[in-house]
Amino acid sequence: MIRFINKLIFKKILGWRIEGFIPEDKKIIAIVAPHTSWNDFFVGIFTRSILKMENKVKFLGKEELFKIPLFGYILRKIGGFPVVRNEQTNSVDSVVEIFNKKKNFFLALAPEGTRKKVDKLKTGFYYIALKAKVPILLVGFDFKKKLVHFGEKLYPSGDIEKDMKIIITYFKKFQGKIPVNGLHHFKV
Repeated sequence: MIRFINKLIFKKILGWRIEGFIPEDKKIIAIVAPHTSWNDFFVGIFTRSILKMENKVKFLGKEELFKIPLFGYILRKIGGFPVVRNEQTNSVDSVVEIFNKKKNFFLALAPEGTRKKVDKLKTGFYYIALKAKVPILLVGFDFKKKLVHFGEKLYPSGDIEKDMKIIITYFKKFQGKIPVNGLHHFKV
């Protein structure tokens, strides 16, 4: 019933559509961009529900958020994993450890690492994929076209400059909720 309501709201009332192919890989990192607004979270939640992936798609959040009693419980319930970010803890290695421990792990994250305008993408997702030996799925959110687009699957080659050009080229065509914070200004 909830899925039907989500589909009705997302597709019929809000006018969004979902395109592309979702791979069946047991382990994958889906990078979702451009990430320009808190609305992105809800687009992701709707998409996940409509695709019957509520129990499959996971996300990372600052450890501090998970320490807030009720909020932390809700974040865990909807697929959140806390990540410690400080000088003593290597976030990449801690996420690679999660991938190594899990039989199935579909992780979605924003490569910008923030909703603000950035001049380059964070590289953590890339090194997680490289170390965990998992592919990167490119997923674009386009608020102008009201489109969630599942793009190609990229296996990191180890040549980050070459691979980032492919990633940036893909994401440049999507317009975030706040266009000035998007990735269209990136040079390839």
